[in-house]
Amino acid sequence: MPTVHQVATPPAPADPVHPSVGAATTLLDAYRGGARFLATPTRTLLAQGIRQEVAHSAEPLPHRVAQALAEARRAGHPYPVVIGAIPFAPDARAALVVPESLRSGPPLASDPLIALPAAGPAPTDWAIASVPEPDVYAKGVASAVDRMWQGEFSKVVLARTLELASDRPLDIPAMVQRLARRDPSGYTFALPTGPGRNLLGASPELLLSRRGDRLISNPLAGSTPRSADLAEDVRRAAALLGSAKDLHEHAVVVDAVHQAMAPYCTSLDVPERPTLLRTATMWHLSTTVTGVLAQPDVSALEIASSLHPTPAVCGSPTGVARKVIEETEPFDRGFFTGMVGWEDGSGDGEWVVTIRCAEAEDNRLRLYAGAGVVSASEPDAETAETAAKFRTFLQAVGAEL
Repeated sequence: MPTVHQVATPPAPADPVHPSVGAATTLLDAYRGGARFLATPTRTLLAQGIRQEVAHSAEPLPHRVAQALAEARRAGHPYPVVIGAIPFAPDARAALVVPESLRSGPPLASDPLIALPAAGPAPTDWAIASVPEPDVYAKGVASAVDRMWQGEFSKVVLARTLELASDRPLDIPAMVQRLARRDPSGYTFALPTGPGRNLLGASPELLLSRRGDRLISNPLAGSTPRSADLAEDVRRAAALLGSAKDLHEHAVVVDAVHQAMAPYCTSLDVPERPTLLRTATMWHLSTTVTGVLAQPDVSALEIASSLHPTPAVCGSPTGVARKVIEETEPFDRGFFTGMVGWEDGSGDGEWVVTIRCAEAEDNRLRLYAGAGVVSASEPDAETAETAAKFRTFLQAVGAEL
């Protein structure tokens, strides 16, 4: 078993050319409920305990994070890092801490042992309830489309949930194993959000990363379900890449990211056309936006906060879309479509859009999925898209709609 040391240096080393076999999967295997686990395409992190919580107040969150890191350093922490989750609502309480200990390893995708399959879920009698029911969700989509044709707004992302209740205690580490091994190149997370509550997921979408003066954002918008049939899967991917409706939806998001990042950058590269990003269950239109940071004292979270929420998870204009979401969705999003990630005292960090996720508490899971609604949207198609997005987590727990 490889040795994994407490970090006394930044968890942002250059990617090793020959990472130790098992260096990342050791951290995955060591995760237990209540710890904090985050795997990204650049590193794998496992945090234990709480040295300091990021305070909740009216002060901007990036300032509170910087204060917590500075206080931890003054108290003798050699290299403090904040890790955790941030809600969708700007005034809601975040779940961010400086952990007592943090272990760091290379990315899961670089570890050959990640190819070993996770154990399948145990047979479980799941009681599943849709909130709202699919037909009610479709009516909400139709109403939003009507309002768009009347000129009230141009896009809104509407979500629905699945409420799952198990006949046995939840095996959260096993769920995280299945999520991570199914999509090891994505962003897998398991983070406490309150007493007895954990946020779990496997997001494909990077909101903002900063490493030195290099910034990256990878907005996703426009998607279609994968197919088990290879020919059909390729056809769906090609159709998505040529879909006028999805290309327009994607362009709106990329433009918003471009406009939000530009004030922080001396240069910014925005590709003219999107590419395809593949997960185990979905195809997504994807654009990687890169920039050079103008001011070294601007943190990853400060820029991420200026991007959040993008039209990919909220809509456009943002204020109107938020109001439509509040009027239409019969639940509180909580941490869904917020951010998860980490940041160090230098301002480097990675912040990920919280999608393909669920919140676990006792023997219950609440799964979330949303779809971008534009004037060309069809209610049944958007409802089907949310059902496809639920598959990421349903497969991790052995449940079916």
